[in-house]
Amino acid sequence: MKKQILTLAVIALLAFAVQSCEKKENKPAEDELTLGNKVDSLTTDIKEVKDTAVSKAENAATKAKDATETAAQDVKDATKKAANDVENAAKKTATDVKDATKKGAEKVENAAKAAKDGTVKTAKDVDAALKK
Repeated sequence: MKKQILTLAVIALLAFAVQSCEKKENKPAEDELTLGNKVDSLTTDIKEVKDTAVSKAENAATKAKDATETAAQDVKDATKKAANDVENAAKKTATDVKDATKKGAEKVENAAKAAKDGTVKTAKDVDAALKK
């Protein structure tokens, strides 16, 4: 008899569990929404998405503008530096050419003097040889 009572109790519990699982709870919030409420909700969502998209586009445009200005300034600075470098190189080259020309002229002058001295000496040697 105890087994029968226990078996009936287990069956009753199982039946209660099955009934509990079969019950579906309705979502009251979903049921309360009418078609008008749903349209209003969707319209609000669309406006929020639109506002967010506009804000993101404005931020992107601002960032692009800032990046363009920065790039333009960088190009301006690089151009100015390059112009200064070219000017300095030209000045150095002019100085180097001037120095080289001066050294060359001195060598030519020294060679001319040596040739003159050699000519005079050679002429004296020829004259002395002729007198002998």
